[in-house]
Amino acid sequence: MNKFEHDSTGTDLIGAPKPVKIAHRLEADIRSGTLSKGDPLASENTLVKRFSVSRNTIRKSLEILSEKGLITTKSGIGSFVTFDGKTIDDRTGWSVALASGDIQLETRVLALTRGPMDIPDAPGQLGSDFLIVDRLRFRVETGQGVSLERSRIPWRDGFAGVLETGLEAGSLTEVLRSNGLVVAGGDEWAGVLPGLSAQDAGLMGRNPGEPMLRLRRLTRSSDGAVVEFVSSILDPTMFGLHMEF
Repeated sequence: MNKFEHDSTGTDLIGAPKPVKIAHRLEADIRSGTLSKGDPLASENTLVKRFSVSRNTIRKSLEILSEKGLITTKSGIGSFVTFDGKTIDDRTGWSVALASGDIQLETRVLALTRGPMDIPDAPGQLGSDFLIVDRLRFRVETGQGVSLERSRIPWRDGFAGVLETGLEAGSLTEVLRSNGLVVAGGDEWAGVLPGLSAQDAGLMGRNPGEPMLRLRRLTRSSDGAVVEFVSSILDPTMFGLHMEF
């Protein structure tokens, strides 16, 4: 069996083009921590010898890794790892995974109010009255935002006190839990935001037009009622999407 037919996790790669197989092998090295953020990737010549393929094949593999946000290539210098091991973990929520890293972060509540749905591409039939919570997470050392989260929760009378006292311990999860709202399932969509709007760039302290990762999540309780709709903008150099199935 060809040494490229399975990656380090056992994923079947039979029939995949050589650039894809090689990209899988290199991606495994990056995601396992064998190569850390900032580490240089082996030179093209070294990779050509390692995998016994042409230089063009290696370049296609590097393009795949670059498109996934795992590496960046500097002309005349080489390729470097940009993935830093942070993942969006569906079991605990991306915010918990973010906070568990070694980067010092703080959260700022930008909006805590009651109002109508104001996210243009939210799924339909969610209602017209919501608890609105907008939060920014930012690096303490630079002030630069790494995530902008807009949560919309169908209004319940139990939320009235939140508007006066604020989030319980800064946690929206605690607010939901104290109102008997438990997530049983839902839908999630991940994609690329081609460029930050001027408004969002201003909120995050970033450049307008900067590409970002976009995550939307709709959660429901066991009886099918909507618990929360969240639209998040994430720094793609800090986050990856990991799903187990």
